[in-house]
Amino acid sequence: MNKPFEQWLKTYYFTRAGVAIAWVLAALNAAPYSAAAGILLVAYPAWDALANLADARRSGGLAANRTQALNAVVSLAVAAAIGAGLDDMHRVLAVFGTWAILSGLLQLATGLRRWRALGAQWAMVLSGAQSALAGGVFIFQAGATADPTVATVAGYAGFGAFYFLLSGLTLAVRSMRGKAA
Repeated sequence: MNKPFEQWLKTYYFTRAGVAIAWVLAALNAAPYSAAAGILLVAYPAWDALANLADARRSGGLAANRTQALNAVVSLAVAAAIGAGLDDMHRVLAVFGTWAILSGLLQLATGLRRWRALGAQWAMVLSGAQSALAGGVFIFQAGATADPTVATVAGYAGFGAFYFLLSGLTLAVRSMRGKAA
């Protein structure tokens, strides 16, 4: 793997993990139906869009990374839809679930593409698949009588943090092994 790109990818994965951890902590400490909770719900897909755009640009451009470009568009649309629907948390959770499915499948496709070219993407492939499955659960929960809150999606973001951290560590270990060889 090209060393500058490998360094970028490690930094990207560790940054994504750190932001997700911070988001989880904020979500668990936000009052369930507060303005802060609403901001967090909008910010999560908006951050995902920005991160996908940054990574696509550093990874050969948007034309070469169509799954990430599409993921960014979908994530921005979802952030807007969540912002517009904050008065109905069941609808917000359904939108979030739909986004988790779409972004998970797009992340899975990106991970598979990168795996062929770069290796060390198994955690991103698993993360994409799990995101898609979690989205189905969110859609099911959106139809339940229990009132969802920002904390409902905290576990999802926590698993995202775990997978990004694992991906960064996998690349770091691989890099250290390459230097030792």
